[in-house]
Amino acid sequence: MKQVLIKNAKIVNEGIIFEGDVLIENEFIIEIGENISPKSSDCKIIDAEGNYLIPGMIDDQVHFREPGLTHKGDIASESRAAIAGGITSYIEQPNTVPNAVTQELLEQKYQIAAQSSYANYSFMMGATNDNLEEVLKTNPKNVAGIKIFLGSSTGNMLVDNEAVLEKIFSSTKMLIAVHCEDETTIKNNLEKYKAEYGDDIPMEFHHLIRSEEACYISSSKAVALAQKTGARLHIFHVSTAKETTLFSHIPVEDKQITAEVCIHHLWFTNDDYAKKGTLIKWNPSVKTQADKDELWKALLDGRIDVIATDHAPHTIEEKHNPYTTAPSGGPLVQHALVAMFEAFHQGKISIQKIVEKTAHNPAKIFKIDLRGFIKVGYYADLAIVNIGMPWRVNKDNILYKCGWSPFEDFTFKSRITHTFVNGELVFHNFKTKEIHCGKRLEFNR
Repeated sequence: MKQVLIKNAKIVNEGIIFEGDVLIENEFIIEIGENISPKSSDCKIIDAEGNYLIPGMIDDQVHFREPGLTHKGDIASESRAAIAGGITSYIEQPNTVPNAVTQELLEQKYQIAAQSSYANYSFMMGATNDNLEEVLKTNPKNVAGIKIFLGSSTGNMLVDNEAVLEKIFSSTKMLIAVHCEDETTIKNNLEKYKAEYGDDIPMEFHHLIRSEEACYISSSKAVALAQKTGARLHIFHVSTAKETTLFSHIPVEDKQITAEVCIHHLWFTNDDYAKKGTLIKWNPSVKTQADKDELWKALLDGRIDVIATDHAPHTIEEKHNPYTTAPSGGPLVQHALVAMFEAFHQGKISIQKIVEKTAHNPAKIFKIDLRGFIKVGYYADLAIVNIGMPWRVNKDNILYKCGWSPFEDFTFKSRITHTFVNGELVFHNFKTKEIHCGKRLEFNR
C-alpha cells in the first residue's frame, strides 16, 4: 500500500474552490476533507502551501508523431512535456505514418504507449474513403472515438466522399471527431495567392487562404449531417466567430454535438503573423481579433465545451520553409494550462471554468472512466498550480523534442509545481521523473 497526502490545498472541483486535503492510496483518491491524518507510517506528505489543486488536464487532441514522424516528436518526449504542463491524459490522432486506419495499426500505437507514455493515453481510429469495415470494428470501451479529416492537413487523410461520410455517421454510435475545412475553398484561395506570390506567400494571408468561409462551409455540413443521422459529433479546433453560431448553450451532458477550441486560437490573432510567421501557422488558421473575441464569448457561455491544444510539433527547420512547404502545427502541451491561467490573471476566465473546460467536460464528452474530477474513488490525476511563481519560457526549459515553442521568451505568472498520474508524483518544479505510469483510458459506453 502506497499513500500520498496532499495538505493545505485550494481544491478546485465542479465549480467550487475549497481548502482541504486529499489522501491518495496507490492509484486512487480515497479521502477528501480537512485535517486528514496519514493512515500509514510511510505516507508521503506534500504541502500544497495554499496553492490550487486541480484535476489534470485531459487534452482531447494531440499529434505525438509516433510512429513514422519521430524526428518531430514521439510518445515519450511529448507525453513528458505534457505532464510538465499539468496534462495527465491525452487523446492522440491517427495521421501518423502509417495512418491508424486499421485495427492492427491502431493497436500498435497502444503497444508503444504502454511502454513509453508518461501520461494516460487513448488513440483515435482514423476514417478514410474506403475503410468503413475497419472503422466499425472499433471497440467503444477502449478507443476514444473516430477521427475524420474533412480538410487535408498533415498526413492528408481527407475524407471527401459524401456517401461514405453519411454511411460512417449513420453506422456508428461512437463519438465522431472532425477537422472541418472545405478543401475546394482552400484550393481556390491558395491558387489565387500562388499566382501572385509563387511559393513564398506572405504569412499574413494564411487566414484568408484557410478562411472563415472554408471553416464554416465544412462545420455547417458536418452539423447538418449529424442532425440528419443522429450521430454523436465533436468538432475540433473551432476558429471563427461564424462557426460558434452552430452550437447550443444546453448542458454538455445533453448535447449530441459538442465543440472544442484550442489554446492558439484563444491567444493569437492574424496580427501576430508579422512577428511569429510560420511558427503560428496552424490548420485551421489563427484568425482575426473579432474571431478570437467571439471564441472567448462562446467558451464562457457554453457553446464551446472543451479547451485543447492540437499539439502538433514540427522541426524548426521545417517551419522555416517558404509558405507552401512550411507545415502547419506547433507544440503546445507544456504551456497550455499556464496560458489559460494567464487568461485568469487577465480577468478573462475563472479557475473553475478552466477546470470545467480542460478536465470535467472532456471526461464527460468522451465518457472517460474515473478521470477528470477530484472525487473519492477516482484516479489521482492531479496538478498543483502556483499562480504567483513567474517563469520565462526558454530553450533550457522547453521539453518538446522539436526544441521550440510559440511562447518562447514569454514570462508566465503561474507555474505547474506538481503533477500526479495515477497517484504517482511524476513532475515537480521543472523536473520530470522517469516513471512511465500512464494507463490506457477506458470509456463508459
